Amino acid sequence: MAEQALEQYNIHEAKTQLSRIIERVEQGAEVVISRAGKPVAKVVPLRVAQRTGRGALAGQIYRSADWDSAATNAAIADDFGL
Repeated sequence: MAEQALEQYNIHEAKTQLSRIIERVEQGAEVVISRAGKPVAKVVPLRVAQRTGRGALAGQIYRSADWDSAATNAAIADDFGL
């Protein structure tokens, strides 16, 4: 499968057209910024995780009966050299 060609701007173009570049990135495009023809950075859309709310993991996490016992805490402290 052929990859879609990325838009490429030199640093001067990127500085003068930053608003346009950001608009393209918001639409899903990936943009490469180059210095003297050599790619140095890629601007990509920010993927933000969506929170599902409090208690989203209720019933999905299991803790053993001794998860907070003195022996468990001592073993963890020992692992960290405390």
